[in-house]
Amino acid sequence: MAMSLCEDTLLCNFPKCRVKLSGFAWVTACSHVFCDQHGSGEFSRSPAICPACSSALSGKLDIVRTELSPSEEYKAMVLAGLRPDIVLDISARSLAFWSYQVYQERLYQEYSLSRAEAQVKQMEKVLTQQNQSRELELTAMRGELTSLKKMMEEYKRKYSEVSERLMERNRQYQKLHGLYDSLRLRNMAGCVGDRGTHTQPRHHDFNMGMAQQATPQRSPQFLSMGPEGDCRFFSSLETDRAKTFFQFSPAATEKGQSFVKKL
Repeated sequence: MAMSLCEDTLLCNFPKCRVKLSGFAWVTACSHVFCDQHGSGEFSRSPAICPACSSALSGKLDIVRTELSPSEEYKAMVLAGLRPDIVLDISARSLAFWSYQVYQERLYQEYSLSRAEAQVKQMEKVLTQQNQSRELELTAMRGELTSLKKMMEEYKRKYSEVSERLMERNRQYQKLHGLYDSLRLRNMAGCVGDRGTHTQPRHHDFNMGMAQQATPQRSPQFLSMGPEGDCRFFSSLETDRAKTFFQFSPAATEKGQSFVKKL
């Protein structure tokens, strides 16, 4: 913000300082002013150079350390005895120094404003580019999301078809399994009925008993599972039981021996 003539505060002209001046200040012949800290440090070297404009300050009165808030006694005596034209000349030079400071401050504020505006424009440009890039990425992601939704719907449809096929196969399997169980039970019941109709071997048939005794025993053959295998299994068990009876029955053995002696 530029200083106006009604403001009574100057700013340090050191580039990196720019603090409000109070107490003592260093004033140069090139119409620049510096705070006591930077003025003492910069102007203690020889030759002295203005930090603001790089002007050489070799004169005795080119650099003056002045009090910014002088006392009333100083104000009453500093211009006392001088002719009015000299007083006016001194006042004009003081006002020119002040006007130059205001002008420099306005230029600095305008320069700062232009830099800030340039930075804002650059940031707006970068922001616009980033927004465009984000819009492109968002559009691409929306397209990818749409394709993924289509793939998901296709997978759902295929999953439902496979599920229906699996359920149909399970129903067919359960139906076939029930048919198989009913057929197996029916065949087993038929085999049991056929076994009951078989005639039992008679004890007085000696020749048949001797032939069965001479025939080596065989273990029942376990054939393949099924209705026919179940029938043959029960038939073999029946035959072996008859063989065991004629082989180990002592009464049948004694009857056979007595019958041979009579012959």
